[in-house]
Amino acid sequence: MGVSHLSDGPEPWSRRGVLAVLAAVPAAVLTGCGSRAGASDATSGTTPAASTAASTATASASASATAKAPTLTLTPADGSRNADFTSPVKVTASSGTLSHVRVAASDGAALAGSFDESRTTWTSDRNPYSGTAYTVTAAVSVAATAGAGTGTQDAAEQALSFTTRTPANTFVGRFTPEAGSTSGVGMPVSVTFTHAVTDRAAVEKAITVTADPQVEVVGHWFSDTRLDFRPEEYWAAGTKITLALRLKDVEGASGVYGTQSKDVTFHIGREQISTVDLAAKTMTVRRDGRTLATYPVSGGDAEHSTWSGIMVISERFEKTRMESSTVGLGDEYDIDDVPHAQRLTTSGTFIHGNYWASSSVFGGSNTTHGCIGLRDAKGGGDTSEPGHAFYESSMLGDVVVVENSGEDTVDPANGLNGWNMLWVNWRAGSAF
Repeated sequence: MGVSHLSDGPEPWSRRGVLAVLAAVPAAVLTGCGSRAGASDATSGTTPAASTAASTATASASASATAKAPTLTLTPADGSRNADFTSPVKVTASSGTLSHVRVAASDGAALAGSFDESRTTWTSDRNPYSGTAYTVTAAVSVAATAGAGTGTQDAAEQALSFTTRTPANTFVGRFTPEAGSTSGVGMPVSVTFTHAVTDRAAVEKAITVTADPQVEVVGHWFSDTRLDFRPEEYWAAGTKITLALRLKDVEGASGVYGTQSKDVTFHIGREQISTVDLAAKTMTVRRDGRTLATYPVSGGDAEHSTWSGIMVISERFEKTRMESSTVGLGDEYDIDDVPHAQRLTTSGTFIHGNYWASSSVFGGSNTTHGCIGLRDAKGGGDTSEPGHAFYESSMLGDVVVVENSGEDTVDPANGLNGWNMLWVNWRAGSAF
């Protein structure tokens, strides 16, 4: 930064960021009283000694003013191009008081901050963001110098700058459901991280889920890459859910930092809960507390029983391929056009249409490899079939409860099925 001069004022900031406030010293005025050569020094109004003393006083005042000139210290250092972003920004004046400080990112967003009691140090309320250029403007109030009156005066404003480094290793949280979507009352907010998290408290603190109407929402870690949020009971129909991600520069693991700072909203639609009774081989669908339909179904056979418990629809396909080798069952089946398939577990449990089994199977016997089958037509085009009708009435996040299957309750981590966990145990899985 070069030296500039302001007219009728003190010298602004020097190359080293030092504000020199020079004392005002009147120049000596020499007055001639006559034309006689060799006039005495007394006649001229000054003496060589007085002139020397005035010169010495001027030099002394200048030196004194220079000695008192305030220096601004910036942390991170002024001009740094690879600055740390894990500590607050500080601006400190060596003398005088800071009259104002502004720290702004390249997009104009300012860092809020506060002064200490002596107003010699300003500290930002939060850390600067990584990979961001910042401009710092500050000025100091100093005591008025001799000849300039009493009180204080503001020094010229100085502009400083720094750019924070971009971390080499980062992570993001991929969330379910999708932003702006509408889901059933069983849909949790599930966040999956692209890097294993070791500081769960720091990451969970940076994520909040709020509901309108208000209800307590608590996080539960299923693993070092998955964090789900839900209330104690199903969401109320019509709830608006807001997910606030403040993962930007949060250190989730050693040297691995988050990159997101965003808010997303979801909505809960009507309440639909379907209960599958595999002893009776029926499914009763209830919508907002009223029975919508009852369908005959077929569940898992004795060797491939269906999981019991509360399951949530997490994916929907009008048509999909189902191959037994993908779920550890060898080459028992490979059907490339299964209609109206809706996923209930990560391990491969679906509720889906079935056109290849005899109609007498549905409501009569459990013959599947663990899925729940409803009668359907090949191609799925017959709207009168139960498979089509149930698919059309469903949405992501709807609840399907399986009873009397002869199988254990599904693992809460197997799909979006945390509702199978007692509330006290759910809360125990939070980092707080």
